[in-house]
Amino acid sequence: MPSKSPVVIDLKFDQQEVAAALKGAFGDREVINLAHPASRTRDLAGIDYAVVWRPGQDLFARARNLKVVFSGGAGVDHVLTLPGLPDVPLVRFVDQTLTTRMSEWVVLQCLSHLRQVKAYDAQARRRVWKELPQPEAKELTVGIMGLGVLGQDAARKLKVMGFEVIGWSRGVKAVEGIETYDAAGLDAFLARTDMLVGLLPLTPETTGIFNGALFAKLSRKGPFGAPVFINGGRGGSQVERDIVAALEGGTLAGASLDVFEQEPLPLESPLWTHDRVIVTPHAAAASDVKALFRQVERQVADYEAGRPLEHVVDRRAGY
Repeated sequence: MPSKSPVVIDLKFDQQEVAAALKGAFGDREVINLAHPASRTRDLAGIDYAVVWRPGQDLFARARNLKVVFSGGAGVDHVLTLPGLPDVPLVRFVDQTLTTRMSEWVVLQCLSHLRQVKAYDAQARRRVWKELPQPEAKELTVGIMGLGVLGQDAARKLKVMGFEVIGWSRGVKAVEGIETYDAAGLDAFLARTDMLVGLLPLTPETTGIFNGALFAKLSRKGPFGAPVFINGGRGGSQVERDIVAALEGGTLAGASLDVFEQEPLPLESPLWTHDRVIVTPHAAAASDVKALFRQVERQVADYEAGRPLEHVVDRRAGY
C-alpha cells in the first residue's frame, strides 16, 4: 500500500490547543506543524494537503504541489489573497460547533441591546437605581444580512427568543419561517430593520457595505428610535468612521462589533470606550480545533476514495 501523503498545518491559533487536538488526529498520516521550529526548513514539495489560518506568506511557494487547501475557519478572504495560492479546491470549515457559537454571540448581542445592558452598567457605575423602559423582543425586527449556515441558524434561534426576523442575501434564498429579500430588495429590507446583523463574507461587493448611507436607510420605528448594528462577519465589510459618526449623530443607537477593519483593534480607536458599543476580539465563533481536524481527516479520506469534497469555495463568488 502506498504511503499516505502528509498534512501540513499552518494555523495561527493557540498552539497548546493545536498540539492537544493533534494527539490522535490523522491516524498514521504524518503531520507537519509549521509552528515547530524544526519544520520551518522542511521540504514541503511532496505535500498534498494544507490546513491554514493566517499562514506564512511563503507557504504555497514551499508546498507547491498541494491538491487541497483547507481553511481553519468559515472565512476564506485572507486565503484568497495569499501569494501563490494554487488552483486547487479551497475548503471552508463548516461545523456545528462554529455555527452554535456564532448564534450564541448574535443572540447575546441582540438581547444585550434589547435589555439595555450598557445603559444599566453605566447606571451601576454611578450607583443609580433606575428602571428603564422595557420593550419586548417581538417589538423589534432583526434583519440578518448573510443567509448562509451561520445566518440561518442565528435567525432560527432569534425567533425562539421572540424577535421578528427577516433576512437578506445577494441572491434569492428561501428560508422556512423567515421572510427574505435579495439584492433588489435591499432598501425594503433595511427600512424594516431595527437591529441589523452582519454575517456576510468579504467580497468586492461587500467591502465597506456597512456605511453611513446604509445606516441612514434603517428603520426609525423601533422602540429605541434608532437602530442597532451588530457585526460578526468580516471587518472589511464595515466603515468604522461611519459607525462612530452614526452613533454620535443619532443614526445608530448602539453597536456590537466582533470584527474590525484592522485587527487587533488599534488602541486609539474610539470604539474601545464608546458608551454604546460592545467590543469583542474576533471571538464570536472560535474554531474548535479538534472538530476542524476531524473534518479535514474525513474529507481527505473521501477525496482519496474518489468522493466529492464538501464546502468547496466558489472563488468567483469569494465564499
